[in-house]
Amino acid sequence: PATNDQRLTANGQRPKTNDQRLIAMLDDLHRSLRHTSWSLLLRGLLALSVGIFIFFRPLQSIDAFALLIAFWALVTGFIYIVHAIEVKSVMRHWWLLLLSGLVSAGFGIAALMYYPVLSLAFAVVWVAWWLMVAGLLEVYGAVLMRQLGGSWIWAAVFGALSIAAAAFALLVPPATLGAIMGLISGFAVVVGIALVVGAVRVRGELRP
Repeated sequence: PATNDQRLTANGQRPKTNDQRLIAMLDDLHRSLRHTSWSLLLRGLLALSVGIFIFFRPLQSIDAFALLIAFWALVTGFIYIVHAIEVKSVMRHWWLLLLSGLVSAGFGIAALMYYPVLSLAFAVVWVAWWLMVAGLLEVYGAVLMRQLGGSWIWAAVFGALSIAAAAFALLVPPATLGAIMGLISGFAVVVGIALVVGAVRVRGELRP
C-alpha cells in the first residue's frame, strides 16, 4: 500500500506535509501582516492630516464638525428606529428605543435645517453638562470623604473647578468650541503618530 506521502489528493497532487503546511501558514501570516502595516500607515496618515487640517483651518473644521453631529444624530436615529421595530416582539420596553430614535432623527433633521447653529449649541451644552455632572460627583465624593475622615480637599477643589469650567463653557461658547476642536486635533495627531509608528514596526518585523 502507498504511504501518506505517496497518496494523491482528489486533484492529483500529493498532500502537503507538516513542514509545507507550516510554510504556507507563515506565508499567509506574512501577507496578512503586510496588509495590516499598509492599513495602519494609511489610517495614521489620515489621522495626522485631519489633526493638522483642524489646527490650521479651525473655522472650516468647526463647520465640518457641526455637519458631522447632524448626520451622526440622523443616522443613529434611523438605526434605533429600525432596531426598535425588529425587537418589538421580544423586548418589553421597545418603545423607549423607538422614542430615542425619533428624538435623535428629529434633532438631526433640525440640525441640518438650522446648520450650523444647532449642532454647535448641542456640542457646547453637552460639554458643559459633562463638566457639571463630573464636578457635582467630585463634590459629593469630597463630602463623603470628609465624613469618613479621609482626604477630601483635592476632590473638592477639582469638583469646584469642573463646575466653574461648566459655567464658563456656557458663557463663552467660542472658547468651548475652540477647546473641543483643539482636543480633537491633538487626539488625531497622537493617534496618527501611534498608527504610523505601529506600521513602521510591523514592516520592520517583516524584514528577513
